[in-house]
Amino acid sequence: MTEQVNKVALVTGAGSGIGRATALALLRAGYQVVMTGRRLSTLKTSLEDAGSQANNALLIECDVRDPESVAALFTQTREHFGRLDVLFNNAGTGAPPVPLEDVAFEHWRATIDTNLTGAFLCTQQAFKLMKAQSPMGGRIINNGSISAHAPRPNSAPYTASKHAMTGLTKSTSLDGRKYNIACGQIDIGNAATDMAAPMQRGVPQAHGDIAVEAVMDVEHVAQAVVQMAELPLESNIQFMTIMATKMPFIGRG
Repeated sequence: MTEQVNKVALVTGAGSGIGRATALALLRAGYQVVMTGRRLSTLKTSLEDAGSQANNALLIECDVRDPESVAALFTQTREHFGRLDVLFNNAGTGAPPVPLEDVAFEHWRATIDTNLTGAFLCTQQAFKLMKAQSPMGGRIINNGSISAHAPRPNSAPYTASKHAMTGLTKSTSLDGRKYNIACGQIDIGNAATDMAAPMQRGVPQAHGDIAVEAVMDVEHVAQAVVQMAELPLESNIQFMTIMATKMPFIGRG
């Protein structure tokens, strides 16, 4: 893999799951990586497996729902590394799986604020940094999810946020052209993380039954994100779907 020591990536939600795996994969690929999340303790745990590459990481606490916290994150990134080449908008959360009519407003708001507003706020700050740096430009990768295409039962907040992420990806891709900013989206299905643990115990299906679903190694997702990141800015993977081969998504499952 080509050495990328002069490139800087920022990963949100880097304290666990897909964010953690991707941050470590980017470090192994030679990137300097800003790892951010709401708790410094989990970021430190994520970095324990980085080995000698740990020196190329910067850990910053940030709540992506808070505009001031996000602005401070990007200010620290610029001050420490001088530029930003890749933003992975990965931070996300879900709401309890209850019928749509029973969704609590606070759960709706928390899901939308984290998954959608957080990605927007980070994208906005990335634009300001990427268009001002030299050379101008960079790449933004959004974590969309299979739920950007099809819902699970009782998932209105999460599904709405991920469908909206697709719209944000398209607008970002269009509005970023004049600044040499590329934007793509990776839609992930059943990566083996703590969030996907219920899949292996059995989850509700559209027809009402409970069924165990196949999962895949999260490292495959991380490598896919690195593949998107390493393209030259003249090329872009607009949308990529990576999923457990046998998960019930295509056709009747």
